[in-house]
Amino acid sequence: MDRDEFAASIDHTVLGPETTWEAVRTVLDEAAAHGMNACIPPCYVAEAAEYADAPETVATVVGFPHGQHTPGVKRDEAVTAWEDGADEVDLVINVGRLKAGEDDAVTAELSDVVAAVPVPVKVIVETAILDEDETRRACEAAVAADADMVKTSTGFAADGATVADVELLSEYLPVKAAGGIGSYEEAAAMIDAGAVRIGTAVGVAIVEGYSG
Repeated sequence: MDRDEFAASIDHTVLGPETTWEAVRTVLDEAAAHGMNACIPPCYVAEAAEYADAPETVATVVGFPHGQHTPGVKRDEAVTAWEDGADEVDLVINVGRLKAGEDDAVTAELSDVVAAVPVPVKVIVETAILDEDETRRACEAAVAADADMVKTSTGFAADGATVADVELLSEYLPVKAAGGIGSYEEAAAMIDAGAVRIGTAVGVAIVEGYSG
């Protein structure tokens, strides 16, 4: 993977509760300048779509960060994001329903969102708060829903991505590793483990640390 390919695997991200349009604009500028994607809050997607210097791919989040929105709200949020110009959607699974064994409800909700939008959907499973069986069931639901990718974390749990998580998730679907990835070496380890996308708030530092 050369530097350009590596940069294109990075989702440069700003999703904190105090995120302003100015912060989003900085991330868009940095992503475009370094050949990365951007992942931003849904309230700024329409503005990003009109922003002349936005990167080629702008992702946003749905049901973020806890996944406990009602299914209809998640579907409508995803449709609005797509209509506003989002190129990809990162959808948080309902962890509570998964832990309760309500796998059919989880799958139905994911399927509803995937069917509602013509853009790639990444399912965030929040591995840090799941055991292995729960993680596998979450991945099975994502596969059954025809999701495009599974993603380790929102970045708002106590822990983020691990190599072991990526290896497990990659048995099911392409993987976006996110949560706590702060250096080129950490990103490269996730890619070596099977990740095809990296979510991080420090994308510039990671790309500039590229060593091939």
